[in-house]
Amino acid sequence: MGTGTGGDSAVRLVQLYPDLLGTYGDGGNATVLAKRLAWRGIPHELVTVESGAPIPEQGDLYLLGGGEDGPQVEAARELAEQGALHRAVERGAVVFAVCAGMQILGHQFPDAVGQPRPGLALLDVQTVRLQRPRAVGELLVQPDPCWGLPELTGFENHGGRTRLGPAARPLGRVEVGEGNGWGEEGAVSGRVVGTYLHGPALARNPALADLLLGWVAGELAPLDDREVEMLREERIRAARQGELQPRRSWKDLIRRG
Repeated sequence: MGTGTGGDSAVRLVQLYPDLLGTYGDGGNATVLAKRLAWRGIPHELVTVESGAPIPEQGDLYLLGGGEDGPQVEAARELAEQGALHRAVERGAVVFAVCAGMQILGHQFPDAVGQPRPGLALLDVQTVRLQRPRAVGELLVQPDPCWGLPELTGFENHGGRTRLGPAARPLGRVEVGEGNGWGEEGAVSGRVVGTYLHGPALARNPALADLLLGWVAGELAPLDDREVEMLREERIRAARQGELQPRRSWKDLIRRG
């Protein structure tokens, strides 16, 4: 068994600001990671940090979820002021961020009125607000072969579009849905990973969960994921056949036309 980057045998998972970034059930990602460690008998600790509380710098894997515009701005401000996440990344920690969390980790993101706000610059991306309908619906992604992952499945709900800089590579290419907005989905810079996949993402994509865990815990024993794979197959089929797409309002249809 590998050890966490904190230097002992327990893997430290840190869930950041679920009171601000917990709108879409992304807190389930922390639960998935903890369960997959427990099922393998790997010692671990799960720490939940609410807004206003100090962030531990000795975590191995940090998680941020999605949220609304106002809480997103507040979360970015607090993270920047503390600086703890920057120091953890410099030490080698892994970060997994979803939607608003990913946007916060970039160079800039739009607030509720579309004005750019500074991000943490831990991902080489920037998010802008375009004259496009909100991206809502099922999201199916063909991962970059370098990650060794199967299709990634989830749902998206975001108004911003995210461009990658030269120091980031996409998590994959969009097959169904919008993703970043230009055919790509997600971003990876070093050990910092961002995505628009909700679901929660790691419940729908256990191979992605194990990729992140492998970065901090070393080689992992396989688990029996047959039941999850059955659900994944159903969701992937339904996404490809358009069965899970939401109904659009007449305003969205006019804008698209």
